[in-house]
Amino acid sequence: MESAATHNAATHNAVTHNAATHDAANDAGRAGAAHRRPPAAPVAAAARAVVALLVAAVPFAGPALAQGGAGAHDWTRFGFDAGRSNASSAPAGIEAGDLQALSGNRQQVSLPGTVDASPIYLRGVTVAGASHDVFFVTTTYGKTLAIDAGSGDTLWTFTPDGYGSWAGSYRITTATPVADPARDAIYAAAPDGVVRKLAVSDGHVVWSAAVTELPRREKIAAALNLSQGHVLVTTGGYIGDQPPYQGHVAVLDAGSGKVLHVWNALCSDKAGLLEPGKDCSESGAAIWARAGAVVNPANGDLLLATGDGHWDGKTDWGDSVIELSPDATQVLGNFTPSNTRYLDANDLDLGSTAPALLGGGFLAQGGKDDVIRLVDWGRMQGRVPHQGGEAQTVPTPSGSHLFTAPAVWRHGKQTWLFAADGNGITAWTFQDGSLEQAWANRNPGTSPVLAGGLLYVYDPGGSGLYVFDPTSGERLGKLQAGAGHWNSPIVVDGRVALPEGNANQHSTSGVLDIWRLPK
Repeated sequence: MESAATHNAATHNAVTHNAATHDAANDAGRAGAAHRRPPAAPVAAAARAVVALLVAAVPFAGPALAQGGAGAHDWTRFGFDAGRSNASSAPAGIEAGDLQALSGNRQQVSLPGTVDASPIYLRGVTVAGASHDVFFVTTTYGKTLAIDAGSGDTLWTFTPDGYGSWAGSYRITTATPVADPARDAIYAAAPDGVVRKLAVSDGHVVWSAAVTELPRREKIAAALNLSQGHVLVTTGGYIGDQPPYQGHVAVLDAGSGKVLHVWNALCSDKAGLLEPGKDCSESGAAIWARAGAVVNPANGDLLLATGDGHWDGKTDWGDSVIELSPDATQVLGNFTPSNTRYLDANDLDLGSTAPALLGGGFLAQGGKDDVIRLVDWGRMQGRVPHQGGEAQTVPTPSGSHLFTAPAVWRHGKQTWLFAADGNGITAWTFQDGSLEQAWANRNPGTSPVLAGGLLYVYDPGGSGLYVFDPTSGERLGKLQAGAGHWNSPIVVDGRVALPEGNANQHSTSGVLDIWRLPK
């Protein structure tokens, strides 16, 4: 889980209404030796079938899965698609030659809180009876705002009941909201442990659902996701790992808000929301990575990684990668490193980042132990515990903890993996079951984003948002931006949006940077 040292390393390295009142506004290069294992023995026929299915799970999902029926120019969630590729396949409206003009055309929108996450975007939706292109953001204390992407005006602000009781305190959320495929609602989290469906038109609450029995200890840190009519929510703990808490996945019905199922990473033999300290004696196994629950676009299965906690390969799954059925009722696959007890004892969460789906049956899993593991997921099928057996390990970009979500990019016939940490960015190509470093630099970064054939990486230290040629690593430009923490940009419709600020500073004000091409 995130400790005080963790967040320090990551930082270094209008119209308002509350739940009772909703009034919409009027129009207003580091190379590291890769450690390889010998090729695995042939897998059983059943496992081969699973591998064949996963071969189709390329990092980019088709429109029905990636966007769920949303417009081609929407950015509906963290990571762009349900598989969290962090790579947009839609035209971005910005090319390398536009960067100089873009850099001189920044608007800083004042916010009633810090957005230590990513914005989302819907093009041409109806708000207060008029059509708008809209950025949606959620602040660390749970205010959700709709911001006109063209003017920067706040169209509406939702404030959850009880806001004053936690604003300014340790109780925060860093969850990015997710948009409904119908484009008439978004789903947002707050520090009260509640997820709410909010109407795009004016921000009123359609439904609300609690996803924890102990919001003082269980935090919604990861971005929300949506697949097959289910809102996917994961939980962890707060800085310092103060017990009790249990990492879990809550599957909500997007139509009604009903909690359909809960998979608990500790005491996984018990379904439903657990009361920490009472229903389960173990604490930990946070699911707190930026990407949260990752959806396999081939079949809708969920992949996630857990943080420090007890592991027994039966009911306790600390420091593990887990594959669940789409409704989170079954464990379909699992992996934990051979040194899982060492990781647990030394606060080296495997789950500081989520699985990155590379296709071909492989995934990449980073962590706080300074390496990225390449895992042949066909060898990890079933509930029988799989400890060790990764196909390859490579160092993180600077050989330090990895807290960010990697990006996976299909370029021609090649698959690329990009990762950034507190002191570097590295690009690898993935081919024939192996990662090969293509380039590296010493720029710090949060989660990399690919859009319009350009690679965007934000330095949370405050030096700016850097833009690179993804194949060569050549720096093409920089957009000035202040300091942050987990924040990452989106690039869509000729606009770049990036929040600034750090959740752990407990501020009730913040900034959203919007760059637009001059008209």
